[in-house]
Amino acid sequence: MTEQQIQFSRSLGGTRIAFATTGAGTTQPSLVRAAHWLGSLDFDGQTPVWADWIEALARRHRLTRYDCRGCGLSDRDVDNFSLDVLVADLESVVDSAGLKKFALLGMSQGGAVSIAYAARHPERVSHLVLCGAFARGTLVRNPSDAQRELFQAMTRLVELGWGQDNPAFLQMFTSQFFPNATPAQAHAFNEIQRRATQPSTAAQLMRAFADLDASPALSQIRVPTLVLHSRGDNRVPLEEGRFLAASIPGARFEPLDSTSHVPLPGEPAFFRLHELLQAFLVPHHTSEGTFPLLTPREHQVLNLVAGGLDNAQIAAHLTIADKTVRNHITAIFEKLEVESRPQAIVRARLAGLGELGASSPGRQSQT
Repeated sequence: MTEQQIQFSRSLGGTRIAFATTGAGTTQPSLVRAAHWLGSLDFDGQTPVWADWIEALARRHRLTRYDCRGCGLSDRDVDNFSLDVLVADLESVVDSAGLKKFALLGMSQGGAVSIAYAARHPERVSHLVLCGAFARGTLVRNPSDAQRELFQAMTRLVELGWGQDNPAFLQMFTSQFFPNATPAQAHAFNEIQRRATQPSTAAQLMRAFADLDASPALSQIRVPTLVLHSRGDNRVPLEEGRFLAASIPGARFEPLDSTSHVPLPGEPAFFRLHELLQAFLVPHHTSEGTFPLLTPREHQVLNLVAGGLDNAQIAAHLTIADKTVRNHITAIFEKLEVESRPQAIVRARLAGLGELGASSPGRQSQT
């Protein structure tokens, strides 16, 4: 796990909010990830769900993330999860971290918090990134009677089932967030949810998040905004991502080919997301001048090779044939004057390529 420094801020009513700072911040801007569905700073980075996320975000930026009130290392004996209170928690964290201006990443309900913060403090936010995010909670999106009944049933299952030894109740939620997770990833997310807070608080959070509504703030946002959303997201429908992008002036919308709530390490969409994120945050950063003999497509392939993707994943990511990938790699080896994939990876990483997803588990190299 990337080394982190954990500190505490004081929010409304003296509530202590745990936050962690990771990364040297070699590339501007600093990046803040708003708290999202259950987590814990002292455990998330050890899991195959969030470890690569944290590493990818912290490699170029000073990354600040924090535990939601009621969860993880933040104070747990709390009962107010309104939007204004959650925004106040974010305000306390960035002030305690000494951040004057930063990029803000909102995932899941962290999107609503980030939207409200960016509208209130445009001078503090350089970029806004929304991933798997929503402005309107489940019960604010004009749900049908059946959808309301399902939500109430799910909330009740959290209260009654999460405290039991049987992992089936936790797995039900994990399969909604990440239907194609590996067994290790699924087990880790079960454990993340179990450790993050007690069942009664988890149910309380579900009810509070379902009532969040930051939609009035969307038209007030005046910062560059990127909206990323998985096409097959079962927790927050793609339509909500479209709603965000259409409602924020000048926002850019990028659908992702994934069924995960947010892409997991090992998915081509994971690398694509971070590629889009870096291009958005640091648009002039490029390493192409380091290898002038390579074509633009060969640069793309080399970047993905250095990121740890195998040939099949590269083909899927670039929507080209496996044979075409092999031909590009052969040409890259010749132009870089290397004899193997490991040698090419070393050359590429020294030039700053492939920093995203390089340590994702389950990837195999092939030539």
